[in-house]
Amino acid sequence: MGNWGTAIKSNDTYTDIYGEFFELYNDGLEVDVISKKLIAANQETIDDPDDVNNFWFALAKAQWECKQLDSELLDRVKQIIETGADLEVWRQLEADEKDIAKRKVVLDKFLAELLSDRPKPKSRKKKIIRQPVFAKGDCLTYKLANGNYGGSVVLEAVSETELGSNLIANTRLNQAKEPTAKDFENFEVLVLSFANWKDKPDIIWFSWNSFNRDAIKLNVVHKINVEHNYNTSDYSKGFYYGGSGDGLKEQADRQFEFEKTNPRPMIKMTIKELTKKRWKLW
Repeated sequence: MGNWGTAIKSNDTYTDIYGEFFELYNDGLEVDVISKKLIAANQETIDDPDDVNNFWFALAKAQWECKQLDSELLDRVKQIIETGADLEVWRQLEADEKDIAKRKVVLDKFLAELLSDRPKPKSRKKKIIRQPVFAKGDCLTYKLANGNYGGSVVLEAVSETELGSNLIANTRLNQAKEPTAKDFENFEVLVLSFANWKDKPDIIWFSWNSFNRDAIKLNVVHKINVEHNYNTSDYSKGFYYGGSGDGLKEQADRQFEFEKTNPRPMIKMTIKELTKKRWKLW
C-alpha cells in the first residue's frame, strides 16, 4: 500500500481505481457495468489485506458521486470504518499514532459523506486534451523546511492526453547552495522509509492539475538529457500515480526529519541511472 498522506485519496490504489472508474463513466458506460469491470480486473488488490480497503473506498466514492451507491458496498465500507479495521491495517504497517488519529478523523468524515444525499449525479465529461506542466529533463528546486534547496528531476512528459503526465523523481538534494545541472545527474533519488513507507523510491507520475504553484514554488533551474522513455501504464519499476506537487517538499521534509533519529534506507540509486537507456532500480 503506497500512502503519501492520511486522506482517503492519498494512496495509489484509490487514485487508480477512482480514475479508471470515471474514465469509463465518461466513455458512456453505466455505473453497475463499470463496478463489475473494476472488481473483476482487480482481484489481486481485493485479495490484499493491506490494500483492499482503498479499493472499496474508491469504488464507493465514485458510485456516491453518481448517486448510485450500492447498499451492499455502503454496508461493507461502514463495517470497515466502524470496526476500526482500516486503522488496524495502518497499525500493522507501523504507522505512527498521530497519523492513525488523523486517519480516524478522515474515515469518520468520509462515512458521513457516503451516508449523506448528494444533490445530483456527477455529469459525464467530454475528454479534454492536456499538456504536461514540465518538460522532460527539467530540473526543479524548492525550499525545504530547513531553508536548504530540495530538488526533483522530470523523467518524462507525456503530451496530448487527458492527464498531461509528468514522471518526476524526487532527490536527496538538501544543501544551502543552489545545485548545478551536473549535480542533478549525480544526485541520489529520495527513498522513503518514514511512517508506513518501506524503502520506496519517490518516483511519481503527476497529472497536469497536480501542481498548485501557490502551495509550493517549483523553479526550473536546469535541463538534463533523459535518454530513457517511460510509459504511464508501466508500474513495474515501483512508480506510482498520484499525489500533488507540494508532496515533493513534504516527502523530503518528513524523510530527512525521520533520518535524524533513524538510519537512512539502504537502497541507493542516482538520477543518472534513471536517465540512461539501460538501468536497474536495485
